[in-house]
Amino acid sequence: MSGIPQPSPYRPDPVITGIADWIADPVRAAVFPQAITRFRNRRWADAVGLDGLDDAGWTRHFACFEPLDGNLPQPLALRYHGHQFRTYNPDIGDGRGFLFAQMRDGAGRLLDLGTKGSGQTPYSRFGDGRLTLKGAVREVLATEQLEALGVNTSKTFSVIETGEQLDRNDEPSPTRSAVLVRLSHGHIRIGSFQRLAALEEHDHLAMLTDYALAQYPGPPPPEDAPDRDLPPVRLLHLVVERLADMAAAFASAGFVHGVLNTDNMNISGESFDYGPWRFLPRWDPAFTAAYFDHSGLYAFGRQAEAIHWNCAQLAIALRPICEAPPLVAALERFPELYTAAVRRRFGWRLGVDAIWTATHPDDAGAVVEAAERGMRESGMQPDRFLFAARQGSLSGTGAVEDFTRLLADVPRVTDTHEYWQGDTPQSMVIEEMEAVWSGIDRNDDWTGFNAAVAAQRRMGDAHGPAPVGYPAAAGQM
Repeated sequence: MSGIPQPSPYRPDPVITGIADWIADPVRAAVFPQAITRFRNRRWADAVGLDGLDDAGWTRHFACFEPLDGNLPQPLALRYHGHQFRTYNPDIGDGRGFLFAQMRDGAGRLLDLGTKGSGQTPYSRFGDGRLTLKGAVREVLATEQLEALGVNTSKTFSVIETGEQLDRNDEPSPTRSAVLVRLSHGHIRIGSFQRLAALEEHDHLAMLTDYALAQYPGPPPPEDAPDRDLPPVRLLHLVVERLADMAAAFASAGFVHGVLNTDNMNISGESFDYGPWRFLPRWDPAFTAAYFDHSGLYAFGRQAEAIHWNCAQLAIALRPICEAPPLVAALERFPELYTAAVRRRFGWRLGVDAIWTATHPDDAGAVVEAAERGMRESGMQPDRFLFAARQGSLSGTGAVEDFTRLLADVPRVTDTHEYWQGDTPQSMVIEEMEAVWSGIDRNDDWTGFNAAVAAQRRMGDAHGPAPVGYPAAAGQM
C-alpha cells in the first residue's frame, strides 16, 4: 500500500519469537536521564493502533521501552554479517538498536518497530549505542522526503530527546542525544542470510527463507523461470524485483543513500538506516553522500550496480540450499526490471499517464533520457527541474528545450493540487537540512523542523499514491 495510511486497531504478532533463538539476542534498553518527545508520527501510529497512547504511555514505550501488550517481552538485537564497502565483516549486528515489537496493520502486513540509539548490545563493539539528536532529525527529514517521493522506505515513528551529551568525531561535540523508533516491514537483511551461510547453519538458512516467504510474500516468479517453486529461488526473485524498484526509486528521487552495504539491504525491498544521505544538488552521477566513500563506490550513478551486486551476495548465501543456475536466472532479471521501474517512477514524478508509460516503453525511456540530459546540461537542482516540467513552466535551450518539446506530446494527468501552482518545490538538499538543524541547535526552535515535515507531506499529497511496482505486492507502505 502507498499513500496515506489507514487507521487500524492494535494487533500484536511477535512472530519472530519462532526463530529468535538463532537470529537474535535478548537485550535491555539504556536508561536515559531525560525524555522529551520531539517527533510523534501520528498518522503511522494510527495505522498500527498506537495513536491512542497518552504522552506518558508514549514515553514509557518509546523511551523506557516498556513492552507493548501482547508483544515481545524483551527487545531483540538481531545477528547478521555483511559486506561493508565490499569487505566482508562477520563482527557486526544490531549495535545501537533492537527489534522492539511486531504487529499487523489493517491489511494484515507484518510491521516491526525497531530502534536507533537505544543503548549498547553484544554487537556495539567500541560504540556507545547512542544516537545524536541531529542524526534523529536527519532521519526524519530523509524518510519524510522519500515517502513523499514514493520511495519504499522505513517510517520514522518517534524521536525522543534523552538528555545525554555525546562526543562524535564528525560533528561539533558534545552534542545532544536522542532515541529513535522506526516502523518498517522487517529487519531481515541480506546480511542475515550471509551470517547463516558463513556459519554453515544450513537448516537455519532454509528456515529463514521460509520465514521470509511467509511474512513478506509476493507474486510468483515468471512462468519460464527455472525451478520457480523452490523456496530459495522464489525468495531471490522477490528480492531482485523489490530492490530493482528501490534502486529506480532512488534515481527518480535524486537520492544518494551513501552506505549500501549488504547489512543495510532489507529483503522486503524497503530502504532504511539513513546516515550520510544526500539529495542531489545537481544531476551528477559521480555525486557521493559519504565523506569516507573515497572510491565513489556508492555514488549516485552507481547505486543500481551496487544494489545488484548485493542481490548477488544473497544468491551466494543461498547456494548451500540451492543449485546455482536458477539463482543466476533470477539475478539476470535485475537490469530489465530496473529499466522498467525507472520509466515508471520518472513518469510518475512528471505526471505522465501510467498506462501510456506501460504501453510505450521505448517512448517512455526516451522521456527519461531527455530529462537526464536536460538536468545535466542546465545544472538545475533535480527537484526544481522536475517540478517545473510537471507544472509546465520549464524553459531553456538545447537539451532543456528538446525535453520540453518531447514531454508536450506525452499524455499527462491533470494536476489539481495547489502545490503545483506554487513557485518553489519542496526539496531537502544538505543546506536546507542544515538550516532546519541550526534553528534547533542554536535556539531549540523546532518551528523550521515542523514546517519542513508539513511541507514534505503536502508534496506527498500532491504526487498521490506511488506507482504500483513489485514492492506494492510485498506490501509497500
